[in-house]
Amino acid sequence: MATPLSNLGGASQILPTRPTLRGDSKPQSRWLTVTMSASKNREPKCYPVQVSRRASVSIAMASLLQQLGIGSSQAEEGNGLWLTGPLPVPAVTSEIANKETGTRSFLRNGIYMANIGPQMSAYRLKHYAFDLLALGDLIGQDAWSYLMKYLCLRSTVMYYDFDKVISAAPEEQKQPLTDLAIRLFDSVEKLEEAAKKRSDTMTQACYADTEAILKEVIIRMA
Repeated sequence: MATPLSNLGGASQILPTRPTLRGDSKPQSRWLTVTMSASKNREPKCYPVQVSRRASVSIAMASLLQQLGIGSSQAEEGNGLWLTGPLPVPAVTSEIANKETGTRSFLRNGIYMANIGPQMSAYRLKHYAFDLLALGDLIGQDAWSYLMKYLCLRSTVMYYDFDKVISAAPEEQKQPLTDLAIRLFDSVEKLEEAAKKRSDTMTQACYADTEAILKEVIIRMA
């Protein structure tokens, strides 16, 4: 009678995989030796179970996570690296939204950003600003859809990263950082609008302004 893997405990060992001959199209399988936890006054027993490579990797990963002490209890504690429920709706506390609309046109929903702290947010700001400098190569290449998606995704993350950096900054640095963020995101909105119109001339002019501000961000976050 087969024993469900979910009821097995103890140590496990994956034996070497059977070598595959050239031209053999059959999927490889592995023999997994599973040791059941012994009950009172009884010796533990070993059962060989033939499993697929994918299943053996999943079992080995679960065993490794258990040994490292990484489990559902840590996820429930809220360590900021993963979620057990729906994606939270992000919000900002600094005044970097468009004053007329109260938001930013480039913002995209459904993007989860782990709580990596203000220092790492500044680090990511610098690298995402560097990434956006490559958009100039896409202008005039009839790659409008890719240009807009890349611009909006990167800018969305930068928007919330800027908020974290501004909130954690010393009081005398908050306003200069806020002014820098507003100039950047105002420029990004103009660049997005030009890309929607698919005008090479207008997009190139807006990108030139955005490029200069992106370089300021890189220097400021260095």
